[in-house]
Amino acid sequence: MKTALDTNILSNIWSGQPMEAAIRSALRKLEQSGPLVISPPVYAEALAHPTYSEEGVRRFLEITGITVDFALADSVWTEAGRRYREYAIRRRQSQAEPPRRILADFLVGSHALLQADQLLTLDVKFYRTNFPELTLFPIEE
Repeated sequence: MKTALDTNILSNIWSGQPMEAAIRSALRKLEQSGPLVISPPVYAEALAHPTYSEEGVRRFLEITGITVDFALADSVWTEAGRRYREYAIRRRQSQAEPPRRILADFLVGSHALLQADQLLTLDVKFYRTNFPELTLFPIEE
């Protein structure tokens, strides 16, 4: 079973946040059931982490066996655009502030939906709302 990882998983580990131990435990379980992957937007966001250099990111991925799924199918881009449009329409109709999410979030969800089997994220509410059919791997504290 292929598991896609959200950026917040990597940044939580690198920043030593409270969920780090639970995330590491989840990653150990997941790597036994199949490959761990990140989408190109997650890779690009990881390169912006304040405590990790580009070389540090590459080393981390190599050591952990996490691969970057650089080949995003056309369907991923199309699905991300559709979901982003639906999100923007909901935001405008609710009289809320303008859309606050960025396209990268929708690319992460579309990649997980179409090119992986599940997503490991700390942003469960966002993905349940915008990708209700996407399987999310639970992180047990």
